[in-house]
Amino acid sequence: MAQTIVPAVSAAPRPDPAMVELLQSVVDTARAIFGAQASSILLLEAAAEELVFEAVSGQGQEFLVGRRFPAGRGIAGWVAASGEPMVVDDLHDSTSFDRDIAQSTGYVPNALMAAPLVHGDRVLGVLEVLDPSPQARSSLTELDLLCLFARQAAVALNVLTTHARRPEAQDTTDDPSRTELLRLLSEARRLLEE
Repeated sequence: MAQTIVPAVSAAPRPDPAMVELLQSVVDTARAIFGAQASSILLLEAAAEELVFEAVSGQGQEFLVGRRFPAGRGIAGWVAASGEPMVVDDLHDSTSFDRDIAQSTGYVPNALMAAPLVHGDRVLGVLEVLDPSPQARSSLTELDLLCLFARQAAVALNVLTTHARRPEAQDTTDDPSRTELLRLLSEARRLLEE
């Protein structure tokens, strides 16, 4: 029996506006960089063993945020479980692609790129780029760029969630997470200039 994506429970706490802005910025930028039809961030809810759409740009952005599906399904599930990125140029031939989940979202892509959001030894979720331009998915450099972008998002997400839990932490100039975020931003600029 095929499972479909169901709406998130409405009693869930309201997300932090800074986190919403960060994640939306990531998907909007990823979509623009890769010339994609859509981009999304799915965060892993380990206790529920689900991936939850937290930000969407392009196709599905009006209704996908908050929807969830089992973490062990589809390419996003594989990327979250393995911690490895994946590029699939033709989803019609992919055995990892869960067409039922895609159809339940209202958008079935032909190609995708996905990278895990990893911080330390934890996978926080997955950054997906759906139907990127053919030039954007044709080289290892582009996959490296997506992975770098996903790492930046994971570090920023960790900084936001860590500091949200520690309101007394006012001065973050010596924070190792902030230092890592600045290093990753510098690396991304260098890659974009190549």
